[in-house]
Amino acid sequence: MHQVVFVVYPGFELLDMAGPASVLNGANRALGQAGQAPFYEVALTSPAGGEIASSSGVSIQTSRLAGFRGCRIGTLLIVGAESGPLQAAMADPELRRVLPALSAKAGRFGSVCSGGIVLASLGLLDGCRVATHWDAYEPFRAHFPRVTVDPEALYVEDGRLWTSAGVTTGIDMALAMVGRDLDTAIAGEVAQRLILYARRPGHQSQFSPVLSAQARGDNPFADLIGWIQSNLGATLDVPALAGRAGLTERSFHRKFAAATGKTPAHFVETVRLDAARMLLSRGLSIKQVAAQVGLSPAARLSRLFEKRFGISPRTYREMHRIEG
Repeated sequence: MHQVVFVVYPGFELLDMAGPASVLNGANRALGQAGQAPFYEVALTSPAGGEIASSSGVSIQTSRLAGFRGCRIGTLLIVGAESGPLQAAMADPELRRVLPALSAKAGRFGSVCSGGIVLASLGLLDGCRVATHWDAYEPFRAHFPRVTVDPEALYVEDGRLWTSAGVTTGIDMALAMVGRDLDTAIAGEVAQRLILYARRPGHQSQFSPVLSAQARGDNPFADLIGWIQSNLGATLDVPALAGRAGLTERSFHRKFAAATGKTPAHFVETVRLDAARMLLSRGLSIKQVAAQVGLSPAARLSRLFEKRFGISPRTYREMHRIEG
């Protein structure tokens, strides 16, 4: 069996462990229903072992990390936490002593969310490309200049190293691992059981363009952005949007770009393409999707979609389709 060892510590983020573990259990369940033996064996560990409380107050029972020195580890993942627990983990002498050796012997190793900071503090990420939670990007860049951090990616695979951005992206990374270890059909079945609308590729941004825009403080265009999202089939050029905002075209273009970080045209195209992904995962035809998101004809949607995501709409639909 492929042993997956999760490393936790006091104050860890429960979902960083529970999400990926649920994916692995789902894969074993799918194999069982197909008459096959389970593939994954999950182990929960901590530096000292025993009962460990998560940040949410839920405690789990763990084995001592050092006890796995003689074991064959398929995957080793350390989970994330808020700053205080994370700093304590980085200073834990047992963790610092044992984790590098286990990471070196594991088939693959990595982190979920800010757990990558612990690996970086041990020099295990030097020269590597990684993903991390957007809130940990600046600390990563400031304290670990030898690590290349992708601030947009949901997860990154760099050789034996796998890292995910944060919380639910650990689920996406685990699904990718299942697809690699077993096959994409099983990964898709697990995603459907977990009610995920699609298996998100690692290069997908951590934020949708709408969330990114709305996260920029008191956005004066919040209402307009909501209207854009609900009217993707309408004419959404600068004259139309400026008129709706009650601004001159020049003033609107400047203020919208300042508020969202994107030009109006780029923002609208990105929202339309994100909506297209969702509709494709529901099994709609490319022609139907193009009409609904305002990117007709279908050839136009195909061209823009492949340029943005590196995959054709048809292939994306087959890979991510959700039945029902």
